[in-house]
Amino acid sequence: MEKHLIITGASSVSWKDAIMKTIDEASKTLDYLTGVKIIEQKAKINGNKISEYYVDLDLTFMVDRD
Repeated sequence: MEKHLIITGASSVSWKDAIMKTIDEASKTLDYLTGVKIIEQKAKINGNKISEYYVDLDLTFMVDRD
């Protein structure tokens, strides 16, 4: 059985970095991650430059019945 978890992550570097950091952080408390869907990408602008990148992810993981 699979479950889904919607999670938001951030990075000051890039959207890719935000995705990687969020998956890495989630894997510390969720076992059996099997997939990710990028739902949305957003950014904060400060002085005509992006200062923060945000991602909303749908993480898929297997439920351990043991």
